[in-house]
Amino acid sequence: MSAINFLVCGVGGQGTVVASDILSSVGLTAGYQVKKSDVLGLAQRGGSVISHIRWDTEPVHAPMVSLGEIDYMVAFERLEALRRLPYMKPEGTVVVSSQEIHPISVTTGQIAYPKHEELLQSLRRNVRRVFEIEALQTALRIGNPKIVNIVLLGALSSLFPIESIIWEETVIEFVPSRHQEINLNAFRAGRRLIKEESAL
Repeated sequence: MSAINFLVCGVGGQGTVVASDILSSVGLTAGYQVKKSDVLGLAQRGGSVISHIRWDTEPVHAPMVSLGEIDYMVAFERLEALRRLPYMKPEGTVVVSSQEIHPISVTTGQIAYPKHEELLQSLRRNVRRVFEIEALQTALRIGNPKIVNIVLLGALSSLFPIESIIWEETVIEFVPSRHQEINLNAFRAGRRLIKEESAL
């Protein structure tokens, strides 16, 4: 595949921008031309955060990806995955955390949060592959809920023929030295989660 389009989406405070920065850097190291654009909205208030990342063997002229053109979505929360579904190619892949973060419209009773199985069915009807992983639970077992973003990147990385060492060295570049070990553990755990699901 000469061009690969990614969408990273989540809620403010989950580390989505750091994850997209790492993903962009991995692409550069792997020899791709890369463009990235973040749409933060009301991120500081728990609003949606979206990052478009484009890898290509040819020069990338526009950072934003059009509807129906995303190959890989990394969603930090179930409802965010459903909201961004129109961006996906039918043959695309979604890696989604099982975590639920209820928006204000749900907590105030204006609307109901989609039922788990119905949400997953909507995703699976529209894309070729859906991997739902327990990113938050994994991060908590390792010792810090803030490393969910690295768990999800680890899961995504297992779907590419790029050497794991490239991903790991890039992760180390983007996290403080005192947190390198726990982030590497999170990355490796994320890789195992995809392999375990694929074996089912």
